[in-house]
Amino acid sequence: MSHLKTYFPIREGLFSKVVDHVKAVDDVSFDVYPGETLGLVGESGCGKTTLGRTILRLIEPTAGKISFYGNDITNIKSDELRGIRRRIQIIFQDPYSSLDPRITIGSAIIEPMQVHNLHADDAQRRRKVQELLERVSLDPAHYNRYPHEFSGGQRQRICIARALAVQPEFVICDEAVSALDVSVQAQVLNLLNELRDEFGLTYIFISHDLSVVKFMSDRMVVMNEGKIEELDQADKVYQHPQTDYTKRLIAAIPRGDLEDIKQSHQARNTV
Repeated sequence: MSHLKTYFPIREGLFSKVVDHVKAVDDVSFDVYPGETLGLVGESGCGKTTLGRTILRLIEPTAGKISFYGNDITNIKSDELRGIRRRIQIIFQDPYSSLDPRITIGSAIIEPMQVHNLHADDAQRRRKVQELLERVSLDPAHYNRYPHEFSGGQRQRICIARALAVQPEFVICDEAVSALDVSVQAQVLNLLNELRDEFGLTYIFISHDLSVVKFMSDRMVVMNEGKIEELDQADKVYQHPQTDYTKRLIAAIPRGDLEDIKQSHQARNTV
């Protein structure tokens, strides 16, 4: 993306006159390379979630350019955008609100396949859903269960399966583990890494938690007030921060958080 801006108008008065703008994303430029995980970190309100949703055009950009494999998708029409959205998926923060409580998890996962006309028929789609459930360590026999019958970690696995259902190339993980406790976070993070390697996925991993972003990412973008503070290899940013803002983010990490995640990762891999 190049010089991307997403501004929201501030209106006042009887006629809602625009008096200023909130510059949620303010002249942001960076590349994401195939197969990598690019971490996007910053405090709440820094613009990282708005940036992720702007890339998907769930929020329309004010200015700038979004390119996907060399194609400008900034202003494409709805028909073309539907095809792009099959290739770019998003996993939201809250697995509770991401799933419709009125429909079964099988129906939630099969629906995007139907929308994008994937596979020959619903019988084949159902088999694919069961494969995906098994791949994210859920019981395929739970196809007809409802979201309220699952824990938070299980629901997030369902959301991951739904994102994978349309065979994407690029996935935006928007605070995908922040609603989970540390042990469950580790399981979901490990799963995301396994899926990246297995399916050749590319991630933007958004979080306010720098320790989690460091654990997941190849490179890291630090955002503050809609702008990029610094961008470099994740280990380099973590060990040798260049700006006072990044230093404060690192200093604010509760002692042991990154070690807890690493230990949970190691314990799971030795079972």
